[in-house]
Amino acid sequence: MKILVTGAAGFIGSHVAQKLLARGDEVVALDNFAPNYSRARKEANLAEYADHARCEFVEADVRNADHIRDLFLYYKFDRVAHLAAMGNVRYSIEHAPEYAAVNIIGTVNLLEAARLSGTRYFVYASTSSVYGSTDVIPFIETASAVRPLAPYPATKIACEVMAYSYHVAFDLKCTGLRFFNVYGPRGRPDMMPFVFTDKISANQPIRVFAEGRPERDWTYIDDIVSGVIAALDAGCDYEIFNLGRGQPIVLSRFIEIIEGLVGRKAIIEHAPLPPTEPMITYANVDKAARLLDYRPQTSIEEGLAKFYAWYQRVNE
Repeated sequence: MKILVTGAAGFIGSHVAQKLLARGDEVVALDNFAPNYSRARKEANLAEYADHARCEFVEADVRNADHIRDLFLYYKFDRVAHLAAMGNVRYSIEHAPEYAAVNIIGTVNLLEAARLSGTRYFVYASTSSVYGSTDVIPFIETASAVRPLAPYPATKIACEVMAYSYHVAFDLKCTGLRFFNVYGPRGRPDMMPFVFTDKISANQPIRVFAEGRPERDWTYIDDIVSGVIAALDAGCDYEIFNLGRGQPIVLSRFIEIIEGLVGRKAIIEHAPLPPTEPMITYANVDKAARLLDYRPQTSIEEGLAKFYAWYQRVNE
């Protein structure tokens, strides 16, 4: 298959593109090198696979509707893995217009280009943050997702709704994937695993909310990639899936594991839980297991050890 992967120099996108190439697909890898973190780090991600004979890299911005339309008409993609986005819940609070432009308008541009070019299957990244502070635990796809706590998840809800409208109006097959707390090698430097590891290693204080009681459903990158590729292969008409580990751990335990890897105790500054943060994220993955054969394999201890080994390599 010829597959477009957007956000292909980023964390999840680079892993997905690399895995698709390894199994024999053709990949057009798209990224605009947004300055949310260093271009050098993104180019290092890209260098892991971009010289592959079946890969072509295109530097482009999903907000450029004309460019995106022309790419679809030229390449005639079989499937799309749309992973490009502005992430980070907290950063989105004061940057809502940028999030709306990249996440909503960018996704609409891709959906429209798919429709016009005859691409029939579209997989896109959503987020566990769409659930907000729900009382339905573990989070299940049938639960209401209409009260997001920040602009980032609000844009992702909009993308889910827009994808459904394209499915109904144009019979475009769309699958949304709600990622839960993804971590692992190539993780962004603004994400908690990197920030905490960096600060503990440097003997700098870390900010810990609600006395370390919040729980997160940390999901290792290899498990997420397996879910993305299973969704690309499944060809569902229209579905939304949770992709998580299904085993949340408390923040204090997460910190303990990093302390053990680094060999140093964290200096902790306590802070109240912000209103933009839920107390727990917890994925019900029964639907993904049933329809995608999604079965996450990596424990938090094993996954953080692999992340730390990568962290050491890139910081030598």
